[in-house]
Amino acid sequence: MLSRTADHLYWMARYTERAENVARMLDVNFRMSLLPQTPEQIEQGWGAVLGVNGLQDAYRELHGTVTPEKVVRYMVFDRDNPSSIYSCLLASRENIRAVRGSVTSEMWEMQNSTWLEFRALDPEKVLGSDIGEMFEWVRHRSHLSRGVTVGTMLQDEDFRFIRLGSFLERADNTARILDVKYQAIELGAKEGDAASEYYQWSALLRSVSGFAAYRKVYRDLITPRRVAELLVLRADMPRSLARSMKEVYTNLTQVANRQSGETERRAGELYTSLRFGRIEDIFDVGLHDYLTAFLGKTDDLGDRIAQDFLVPVLAD
Repeated sequence: MLSRTADHLYWMARYTERAENVARMLDVNFRMSLLPQTPEQIEQGWGAVLGVNGLQDAYRELHGTVTPEKVVRYMVFDRDNPSSIYSCLLASRENIRAVRGSVTSEMWEMQNSTWLEFRALDPEKVLGSDIGEMFEWVRHRSHLSRGVTVGTMLQDEDFRFIRLGSFLERADNTARILDVKYQAIELGAKEGDAASEYYQWSALLRSVSGFAAYRKVYRDLITPRRVAELLVLRADMPRSLARSMKEVYTNLTQVANRQSGETERRAGELYTSLRFGRIEDIFDVGLHDYLTAFLGKTDDLGDRIAQDFLVPVLAD
């Protein structure tokens, strides 16, 4: 398989997944901002959205103060923000356009129509009405992308690189959301607002479609340790770290080449540590430190995948 084809398919999938993740975070934060909160809590919540994507400094250089409207505009429609929904959907469409012959016509038509429909949106009209409908639309188009991929593509190397990109991006995002939100919620918990803490944990679960799963697995009160266990160690939770890394490892084994042995080993080691991990051990280390180390390992995997399979990045 040509590395250029693998590169385009891998990044198409990553950008599609990233657009969905941004929409999830914004939607949950938007709904939370409708609840009674102090100005400090509102700013903290929207600042966390920027923090998940590492965009605090870039945002403040452009807009200064953190407000819901400014953050939503920046994270949805800003063409110069590489993590905005606009930029992600454009990048996804451009990547699949470059390899139209390697995907089914249904996949190309779906990705192309997603971009064309989003580009036709009037930002002022969207921001001035029910923006929640737009976030739901982005999530739906991402679900549709995965469904069309699984339902129409031959499960060859092309398919494997799409899945590899999707799940590595998902692992990275779930870890970032859990880390940033957990720290913010724990800080608020020290102030003794039990009701606010409950809604914050609920919002975190909903941002990864985990609220119903949590209720089914644990049934009773939402606790920090159980939330972390669900999102880190449970492989039956679709957006957990364990499930995502299982998919990364499985798809890596299907595209392995002569130089990817170490990359495969590291992915397998990380997946195994999640498969047999215990939440008590994670909290002994400290959840923040554990997730920071995990993100370092996924960044390393991303770099190694690029070296082993994708188009080399030329040095300046």
